[in-house]
Amino acid sequence: MKVLWLFAHPDRRSLSGSLMTEGLRTLDAHGHQHRVSDLYAMKWNPVVDAADYAHDPADRLLVGEASQRAYEGGHLAPDIRAEQEKLTWADTLIVQFPLWWYGMPAVLKGWFDRVFVKGFAFGLTNPATGRPRRYGDGRLTGKRAMVVTTAGARAATLGPRGVNGDLNDLLFPLQHGTLWYTGISVVPPLLIPGADRTTPTTYATAATRLRERLRTLPTTPPLPFRHQNGPDYDDDLLLHPTPTRPPGPAAHYTAPPPPAHP
Repeated sequence: MKVLWLFAHPDRRSLSGSLMTEGLRTLDAHGHQHRVSDLYAMKWNPVVDAADYAHDPADRLLVGEASQRAYEGGHLAPDIRAEQEKLTWADTLIVQFPLWWYGMPAVLKGWFDRVFVKGFAFGLTNPATGRPRRYGDGRLTGKRAMVVTTAGARAATLGPRGVNGDLNDLLFPLQHGTLWYTGISVVPPLLIPGADRTTPTTYATAATRLRERLRTLPTTPPLPFRHQNGPDYDDDLLLHPTPTRPPGPAAHYTAPPPPAHP
């Protein structure tokens, strides 16, 4: 694998930092290549502005159009271009962060806001059909990703019946709405719970789990998200519902039984 490890924690001496060190050591041991984007250490700017696109601030900033023009014209800010080059090089993305307020740290959200610009990560069209290439189809198709997240909550509280909600539901905006939207296959996340109560024993367990997940990552089946242009997604049905076929993905629709004969 060629791995881009995207790391968002303000202290490399933290549990998160120790796990990343262990993860990179594991990749080395198995002969994989890796690059690291340590966003806090890089002092990554998470804020989108006109300077990203060499855009005249006197003119209205339409981010999608301006970012696409800058990407296609080679005018993106150097820090954005550098991150896009890393992602283009990689076939695998590890996204590691502490779960804060049910989401990722702002610096990481800002990485996606600035790096995943129109023309690079989305906004492409299939010339044969005229349909947008998204949800399993796009420039980043063929890559895979795994989220590694630490949480102060216990594991049971982040499960299907947990008071904090199911982890995959909390990660849906990232895993489905960002990664899968741009074509990246997403394997199940790795949760390290109870991070505030870590002991040498629980750390050893967490490190073992991380090593095993990295070892099996190339063959891990991805999460079963729908494909935009696949047989399990019916665009025409969404646009033209009928009384017996309400709006919604065709794969989840069951036709009503025929009326009984008197």
